[in-house]
Amino acid sequence: MLNDTDTPAVGELELSWAPDAPKGGKTVMNRILKDGANVPLFFAQTLVSSLRDQGYNDTTSALCEHVDNSIQAGASEVRIYFRQTGKPGAYKTDVAVLDNGQGMAPNVLKVAMAFGGSMNFNNRSGIGRFGMGMKTAALSMSPLVEFYSWQEVGAIYNLALDVEAIGRERSNNVFLPDPELLDELPDDVADIIQKPMSIPKDRSQQELLAEIKDDLEEALGSSGTIIFMPNCDRLSFAKANTLVDHATKEMARVYRHAIGDGLKLFINNRQVTAFDPTYSMANARHRQYLDEIEAKGSKLVTAKLIEIPIHDKEDSETAQIKISLFKLPIEEWYHLPQKTLRNDLHVFNGQTVSILRNGRELFADRMPELTTRHSITHWFRVQIDFPGDLDEAFGVAANKQGVRPKGYVKEAIKKGVGEDISTVINEIRRFQSEQRTNANAAKPSTSENKATASDPHQSRSLALSAEEEVQIEENLRTLAVTLKRANETDDEAFKRVKASRYLIQYVHDDYWPFYRAQHRYGRVILSINTAHPFFSELYDPIRKLDGADGSDNDENNGAKHVREQTGPLVALELLLLSLARTQSALSLENEDANRTLETLQREWSETLRIQLTS
Repeated sequence: MLNDTDTPAVGELELSWAPDAPKGGKTVMNRILKDGANVPLFFAQTLVSSLRDQGYNDTTSALCEHVDNSIQAGASEVRIYFRQTGKPGAYKTDVAVLDNGQGMAPNVLKVAMAFGGSMNFNNRSGIGRFGMGMKTAALSMSPLVEFYSWQEVGAIYNLALDVEAIGRERSNNVFLPDPELLDELPDDVADIIQKPMSIPKDRSQQELLAEIKDDLEEALGSSGTIIFMPNCDRLSFAKANTLVDHATKEMARVYRHAIGDGLKLFINNRQVTAFDPTYSMANARHRQYLDEIEAKGSKLVTAKLIEIPIHDKEDSETAQIKISLFKLPIEEWYHLPQKTLRNDLHVFNGQTVSILRNGRELFADRMPELTTRHSITHWFRVQIDFPGDLDEAFGVAANKQGVRPKGYVKEAIKKGVGEDISTVINEIRRFQSEQRTNANAAKPSTSENKATASDPHQSRSLALSAEEEVQIEENLRTLAVTLKRANETDDEAFKRVKASRYLIQYVHDDYWPFYRAQHRYGRVILSINTAHPFFSELYDPIRKLDGADGSDNDENNGAKHVREQTGPLVALELLLLSLARTQSALSLENEDANRTLETLQREWSETLRIQLTS
């Protein structure tokens, strides 16, 4: 309480703690303030309680801390359980993690239970570093955590961490008790291992570790660890099936390399299959949906080792990162059913860039500053592998919740693979352009029909010559072959060319102007260059907006229906067709005009390119 002069008076200080604050901690604090007792560096009662809010993204990311420890302990099998009982609105959810790693001796278990206690402190070659994750992750879900570990059959050591019990302690220094030796697991813990889970409902999908108690001791093996979190009060989702599904989806990706190397990971007794967002792993889940497709994985475009400074200093030591660029087989996958692309293969999940630390994924999402903001990123992937020495450079927090690469790291990555990414983007754009322009191959477009219908009303004639009139059929068949679209037969191409006096075709050439006008056999031929920025910045966006490419966005690329062109797209194409017609008419009358117009075409195109890209 403050006096009239707003200066605290000795002996009159009061704690403004919340009613649910640790009572023992309040007692210790009052004693220190009153008697001037020694102040501990850490107030155990309040520290442990506050660590419950360490800041994990979700329940799955917290559980990953335990899986990390299991892998580091040499486990070949890890099992995660979500057991839910009770009624909606009053669920009781227990969570457990079991592994067959090397286990912990009693003194090691006691050290591992202490905050900061680690047998591998700041060792960056593994997954963990600080000896905090196992405790903070467990407490983020439940105020009570029970640890069981063994290094020989029938000798299980148990130690519990209870936030409420620690909060009642009235000592300045709070010590851990000695582990208790058990000859068997408590029934509540044994049941979660032996009995089928309610999720998944199909019991045939569940592979239990042991079904009867007599088999449990043998099934647990000679070493291992169990972390049991009963009656969790802080979970990302209320229902067990959602917890199971989310953990399965995320861990299949995060631990894909460990699973590929032989780790057996089970969630509610169902084994997890690796999901590879780069689509390059031979034993990943996506391959099961591609039985009849020859291309079952992505193509490695490039893999580069790049030196990155450990610190942002001129004389800093460096460490190597590996950047791998993959291109998905768009040619073979583009027309797969939407269910396959979206729900089975997850091509459109936005996980363009995957960043791994020592083989364990920390980040999977878009990174537009490295790639692009365009939906074209669905069709390529970037994987970045970095060692623990670069934790600070990649902005890795103690709880491994994502990455925040420093500016110089992003610049080095972009410099290393930026040109390769641009090349892949151009290849994908070229393919997509071909597919979209040929979405309705055998029929003239709306703008071609409108221009043809208006031709008799034009004042300037573009009639055929006498020789062309004689040979029109043969000439048009020859012309149709050169203008044939993908998925179009020779006869379909001939009928289309014969029916329309205006023809639009698409070319992809870095050195062409954005359009080219020709007149052959009474046809005005407009060639639009899909490599020019005019196409990507204006023409293609208008076409997508109009839906004339058969899709409203890239995720609907396999759509069969093609809407009739309307509005802005037709207006734009008629603008170009009228320009092509006028240029063709002037060129036919005057050879000098033809050369002048071709020069204008090139110069205009180059000026537009520079203005759009600079």
